[in-house]
Amino acid sequence: MTRNNDTTQQVKRRRVFYIPGYDPIHPRRYRELYRKEGAAQAAVSGYDIGISPKLKSKTFGWQAAATIDGHAVAADIDVLIWSDIVRDSMSNSIPATYWQLVQTAWTYISSGALRRLARTRKGPVIAALYPVGMLLLQLFLAYGVGALTMWALKLVLLPLLGVVGHVIAVVAGIAAAIALLRWFKAKDGKFFAYYLMHDYSYSARWNGENPAPLEDRMAVFADKIAAAFDDDVDEVLVVGHSSGAHLSVSILADLIRAGRVPVEGPALAFLSLGQVVPMVSFLPDAKRLRGDLAFLSTQDGLTWVDVTAPGDGCAFALCDPVAVSGVAPDGKRWPLVISAAFTQTLKPETWKALRWRFFRLHFQYLCHFDNPGDYDYFQITCGPQTLAQRYAGRQPSKSRIETPLSKYTSTS
Repeated sequence: MTRNNDTTQQVKRRRVFYIPGYDPIHPRRYRELYRKEGAAQAAVSGYDIGISPKLKSKTFGWQAAATIDGHAVAADIDVLIWSDIVRDSMSNSIPATYWQLVQTAWTYISSGALRRLARTRKGPVIAALYPVGMLLLQLFLAYGVGALTMWALKLVLLPLLGVVGHVIAVVAGIAAAIALLRWFKAKDGKFFAYYLMHDYSYSARWNGENPAPLEDRMAVFADKIAAAFDDDVDEVLVVGHSSGAHLSVSILADLIRAGRVPVEGPALAFLSLGQVVPMVSFLPDAKRLRGDLAFLSTQDGLTWVDVTAPGDGCAFALCDPVAVSGVAPDGKRWPLVISAAFTQTLKPETWKALRWRFFRLHFQYLCHFDNPGDYDYFQITCGPQTLAQRYAGRQPSKSRIETPLSKYTSTS
């Protein structure tokens, strides 16, 4: 079986575990994205790749098969689902969401986290402020519509009905304001204000700690990953996207600490994509995450590559998550921080079409590139090289940020 320090043996079979970010949508979207974008990347890069359903599986995923440079590779891909937890956390009324806005803003401002996050990358900080501004704008517009409705009706009804007309105008104004707020919430698939507010408040609510239901689910994920080491595979690859990156850090740290990663067996690889680790690790009570970051960064038993891009305004692009969190220990090895360099790996016309589609760009790591460099999601997940082999000798991005910026560095 291939080990992390083996730079010659070809991968024939791989287990892949994809941990999504804060996403309430059914994971079938990831299967369809892999099918569509894999075919597009294969056409660009000159290899063959296809997927098929997993039969009689207790998990959600698919089988992938590729022929790349004459090598046949099979991958068993699972999506580790926590979308039900996400949906439960989003089932809030309009007033409750505005109360979350107040609490979340207070948490990040009073702790100093927002000010320090602003010293990393402006993009994700703007993304964090966006739902606050958009929700306040919606509230202002609803107030304006309500006030205008009330004023117009008073002009008509007061001379006719007196006090009764006044009451009708007030009730109608309130109803108009509520109706507009409900319309904004119904159209949040376009505005993303409620979605992002729920996302940021999920971490802020516990000051960076993981709530019990999430910890329980992470333990289930760890069991599934640990079981893969008993399979006849050459590599076990964990892919953590967005918020899924910091969940992956803690899950892998738990597995290694518990001795559940065998010394002799498949190579262990970790690919973090579009990570938003500082949004959590900079909070006061994120002691577990900071400790896991420090621990994982020194381990010889895995390869950790962190891929972001300055064009992704929702990620902390080229920020070393261990270093900026202020917990880089002596002997730090990981992660290898590299850029997907959207402006170079996408054609000018593609970049122009996607430039302002911020949420689509946050998923570009899972999609095809017009001019791929050494980052190719489909070769990494279904290609003949381990992650260690693919990036052996690769230097980290010169533009990476390693300055310790978090006020809170205590660990557990």
